[in-house]
Amino acid sequence: MGCRLIAKRCGETTFRRGIAATLLMVATSAAGLSPSRSVQGAENPFPGRFPAPSLDGGVEWLNTSGEITLKDLRGKIVLLDFWTYCCINCMHILPDLKYLEQKYPNQLVVIGVHAPKFENERDTENIRGAILRYEIAHPVINDANMTVARKYQFSSWPTLVLIDPEGNFVGQQPGEGSRELFDEVIGKMVKFHREKGTLDESPVSFVLERARAKAGPLKFPGKILIDEKNDRLFVSDSNHNRIVISSFDGKLKEIIGSGAIGRTNGDYQAATFDHPQGMTLVDEMLYIADTENHLIRAIDLDRKSVTTLAGTGEQARGPKKGGALLRTQLNSPWAITHLDQTLYICMAGPHQLWAHKLGSSRIEPFAGSAREDILDGSRDDAALAQPSGITTDGKVLYHVDSEGSAVRSVTLGRAGTVTTIVGAHDFPNGRSLFEFGDIDAVGDEARLQHPLGIFYHDGGLFVADTYNHKIKHVDLKTRTCTTWLGTGKSGNGLNPVELSEPADIAIVGDVMFITDTNNHRLLRTDLKSKKTEEFVIQSLTPPPAVEAVAPEEPTSELAMLSEQTVRPGEALTIELTPTLPEGFKLNPLAAQTLRLSAKENQALVADDNLDTKLEGTIEGDVIRWTIPIAATSGSGSFELKVSYAYCRDGTGGVCKFGTARWEVPIRLAPDAAGTAVSLAVKPSN
Repeated sequence: MGCRLIAKRCGETTFRRGIAATLLMVATSAAGLSPSRSVQGAENPFPGRFPAPSLDGGVEWLNTSGEITLKDLRGKIVLLDFWTYCCINCMHILPDLKYLEQKYPNQLVVIGVHAPKFENERDTENIRGAILRYEIAHPVINDANMTVARKYQFSSWPTLVLIDPEGNFVGQQPGEGSRELFDEVIGKMVKFHREKGTLDESPVSFVLERARAKAGPLKFPGKILIDEKNDRLFVSDSNHNRIVISSFDGKLKEIIGSGAIGRTNGDYQAATFDHPQGMTLVDEMLYIADTENHLIRAIDLDRKSVTTLAGTGEQARGPKKGGALLRTQLNSPWAITHLDQTLYICMAGPHQLWAHKLGSSRIEPFAGSAREDILDGSRDDAALAQPSGITTDGKVLYHVDSEGSAVRSVTLGRAGTVTTIVGAHDFPNGRSLFEFGDIDAVGDEARLQHPLGIFYHDGGLFVADTYNHKIKHVDLKTRTCTTWLGTGKSGNGLNPVELSEPADIAIVGDVMFITDTNNHRLLRTDLKSKKTEEFVIQSLTPPPAVEAVAPEEPTSELAMLSEQTVRPGEALTIELTPTLPEGFKLNPLAAQTLRLSAKENQALVADDNLDTKLEGTIEGDVIRWTIPIAATSGSGSFELKVSYAYCRDGTGGVCKFGTARWEVPIRLAPDAAGTAVSLAVKPSN
């Protein structure tokens, strides 16, 4: 499923009308297509239909050091992902893209084309935050004016477009759940173009936004929960994949989760989560919406242990009727509350609320038809749109539908109904999904923009109006919605208070706590004076970095050098002057690495500097590595492996790698000309 673009923009385009078939059609009818060329009698299973439209027209490129053209990517299979960062279906497709990128690392390049729905999503800095939050590792175009989207006749989020190594459009497929299809198609394209000689399998790299990000104690904190009785504040530190517990005065009590992504049960240190969000507390049992694991987790706070309450760990596809707790697939549980011994869950993926009676063996839909819209009515017939926050006054459930920018109420009992309190609803043809803004007004006239959090307090509702960077208040008697905190502009100031996509609020006494998500912080606000300060959890640090599995280094032919004599000194310098293609330069933003290994016992270089990657410096067209010398005389035989990155004009959007290996004997000699070993090499790829 995907989110349809109702207000479709039309205009002149280089995309030829009438021949844009979906990739599914291409895959199922390939045998009947006329191949553009053949390889030794083999027909092209997926021939390019026409030159793909250019990628020109975006406002800015992210996750790369410069603009990328399809010409730069000639020889690669290119997959364009048309997405917008509010869309749950777009989030669901990211694991599929990651799978394909890892399976075809040197054959496939994914380019995200961010085609915004909400006004807030046009801003480059907000997209940068989303790239970091969703841990996207491929280049992204901010297509704020939908220029690239129009060229490709984009009409729904997400849509994937496939371009062959010769720069030709192959097909497109809207919606999620097509990993297997693309895997099959890309595999066949790799085989054909490899045999044809049109596939470039040299490694490429991009300068990612996360390389510039600084580590802090919190990383995109999502939801927050108050336990007034026991002086506990629970925070889902979502991108650190853990739950943090502190006192109301900021003393760190517990950290639940190792910080690694996973779904391991066990004690606090061993347990793992995958971007957890909402929480609710029943006695000493904490229930977690483990969003990207598609699970509900249960944490026994007395025993300090984590278990799985519901879900299989696999995302549900299509409507589900519910079933046994550990045999029923869930779909992006985002928020959770409880009332009368029943858990109520915002299931963002299928646009429903689900329910589980504690002590029972089942979990099942509670409200919502699974159609994405804002339609009032009975619980079974009403339509929801990505519910993302939920609260209760003890009698009625209240939730926010983020994609519909609406505040809703859900009554219990057999005759329960869904009613919109604030925001547009019941418009024809799904138009309610596009009635958003920042308007303080009454009921149907008020406008929000992608709210994620909600909290009932003293006869009203506080709402985290996320994309408006505000906290708003809704009077339940009059349905009046007013701005309570925030300027409406993204920022981190405290006088006046500025927010950046706040995701949740919680209140204890006269104090409100806010997860100021994109600022990676918590705020504490006095309800009477609105005086606001950052709430710091003492002694909280980021989790240990999870060591990434190093990619397999490209193999290069081993070159043998004659003995190199260098003058004794404090350091040995290795100099490399690579011969680069015309128009390319060494990339100063990328690591230029050297790995030195000893071929035999030696005393020239200390063991600490062996078999580890050393980073070099660039001076003009020369890379230099400096290695401390541990002796004043002697000799040794070494293997040198170098890897260097070069881009068009030095910092172009697509960077390539060069690699080389040498076996070189080195001897210290007082009469040697210098202390450097000079190397030269043509690119190995």
